[in-house]
Amino acid sequence: MSKNEKQPTHLKKELSFIHVFSLAAGAMISSGIFILPGLAFNQAGPAVIISYFFAGVLALTGVFSVAELSTAMPRAGGDYYYVNRSMGPMFGTISGVMSWFALSLKTAFAIFGIAEVIYLMSGFNVTFVSIIVCGLFMALNIFGVKEAAKLEVGLVVCLLVLMGLYVILGLPHVSVPQFEPFVPNGFNSVLLTSGFVFVSFGGLLKVSSVSEEVINPQRNITLGMITAVIVVTILYALLLTVTIGILPADELRTSLTPVADTARIFTGSPGFYAITIAAMLAFITTANAGIMSASRYPMALSRDKLLPPFISKISPRFGTPVLSVLFTGGFIILALFLPLEILVKAASTVVLTSYVLSNLAIIILRESRLQNYRPSFKAPLYPWIQIVSLVIFSFLIIDMGMATVEISVGLIIASLLLYFFYGIKKTNSEYAFLHLIARLGNKELDSYDLESELKGIIHNRDEVVQDRFDAAVHNATVLDIEDEKSQDELFTAVSELLELKLSLSKEEIHQLLTEREQDSSTVLMPTVAIPHLMIKGEGVFDLVLVRSKNGVYFTKEAPAVKAIFVIVGTRDERRLHLQSLAAIAQTIQAPDFNRRWDEAKNENHLRDVFLLSERKRF
Repeated sequence: MSKNEKQPTHLKKELSFIHVFSLAAGAMISSGIFILPGLAFNQAGPAVIISYFFAGVLALTGVFSVAELSTAMPRAGGDYYYVNRSMGPMFGTISGVMSWFALSLKTAFAIFGIAEVIYLMSGFNVTFVSIIVCGLFMALNIFGVKEAAKLEVGLVVCLLVLMGLYVILGLPHVSVPQFEPFVPNGFNSVLLTSGFVFVSFGGLLKVSSVSEEVINPQRNITLGMITAVIVVTILYALLLTVTIGILPADELRTSLTPVADTARIFTGSPGFYAITIAAMLAFITTANAGIMSASRYPMALSRDKLLPPFISKISPRFGTPVLSVLFTGGFIILALFLPLEILVKAASTVVLTSYVLSNLAIIILRESRLQNYRPSFKAPLYPWIQIVSLVIFSFLIIDMGMATVEISVGLIIASLLLYFFYGIKKTNSEYAFLHLIARLGNKELDSYDLESELKGIIHNRDEVVQDRFDAAVHNATVLDIEDEKSQDELFTAVSELLELKLSLSKEEIHQLLTEREQDSSTVLMPTVAIPHLMIKGEGVFDLVLVRSKNGVYFTKEAPAVKAIFVIVGTRDERRLHLQSLAAIAQTIQAPDFNRRWDEAKNENHLRDVFLLSERKRF
């Protein structure tokens, strides 16, 4: 990198709705349906259809929380970032390491599937092929996220077409007696199997981890994720119906390629090879999306000084976190040597844990009443969905078995060691739980650092280019009045503040304000007034933001004005003067303006009411 070449700090926004949908859908449709049904059928029998459907419904409840967090804080690292900013860097480190581990394992699972298909068709060594395939995906993700995302879209379209043909051609051959008995091992086995197959929906976490790179994240993240989980859940149910209804139970229990084996029965070798190709496409989409998203976790941890800073460096040539991609790819290669069933259970357990932490993050962020926590999508039925999800996800984790619990505990211990021996010395970030404690009584823990960070995220998310009025608000004097005052008392207080900035005495300023009010009232609505003056001179423009908690008496029609904005400027600043009037008028029309103004905690929050307003920037 040359001396004049600036090191990028943000990843490029290059992903649209179709990319988000394809990343989520492609990450879900893989070994979860092409390999896992046989193993799951052993546990639940034909009712495995319900297990997958229930897992999809659970994933959807998780999506609501993840979508809210992603639209509020579209940053690399997804759920790690939310947990860090809600519960602090210690829990953030645990979340980041576990999510990275889960997505890396799921990616390894997909790469294993690719190698297995190649082995069946060519006889090449599975381990050797796995390493080569992983290296290819690492290279693709280093060269650019847009190129990787374009490949994802094309692969997902082909995959959905092949899966659709499988369902359409297979349904006429389904034999109803194949579904009897439907629940051979009891309904409890159906619920437990839902946890086992939940890894099939782990791709949803991948979208949140690349949310920083999404164009118009307010719309595209939510719509892309919800659409993907609904489409994939329905597709899984249809695929399983065809597979269970055609493939004999004894064969299904032992098959690692159940969908392809089923296709061979009703279409012969062409169907078998078509589904084998579909499986290959599915594994490719999962592996591609997996490396892309998993690599954002070390990057995010590094940004927050919980890992060495060099890991988060973004290549100025490719716009990608090269070292983070290489680090993640190296771990995935090591994960290829783990046993298959442990791989699945460990990944499912960690994905479930990530959803638990995401639901906790929602509760903490909302209850902390952070003014700048502004998701464009809010999870419905709060807090009941989050509470129910916490209970169900925790239950499924417990029933995964001791081996996977031990892996999770091991990851937690490793994360704590990383934090206490490295991260705690490097970081001192603020988080929402401190605001929650402050709200409950300990005001000393309340500060503005997190609010300021959230404000920057919103500006980046909404691609806000600040104008001169924003600059005026940054430099404005803020007057926060507790007691009820008269108009004259207000003008006296404002005049004393402006005297320090203008070449006029406080008496002259007071007189000008009074005469302006006598000429025509500056009250726009019962709770808002905008006294504005044009003074002599050049290059002068000033703004005073006043909040009166008990109101200022202006007139009989406006006896308790709570928001007063005093504008003073010279004639050469007339354009900024008019733009400021327009900006204030647009801001106070917002439905939640009065609430935000009343609830603002301090001067910074009062400024943010304008700095984060949805208005036209000039």
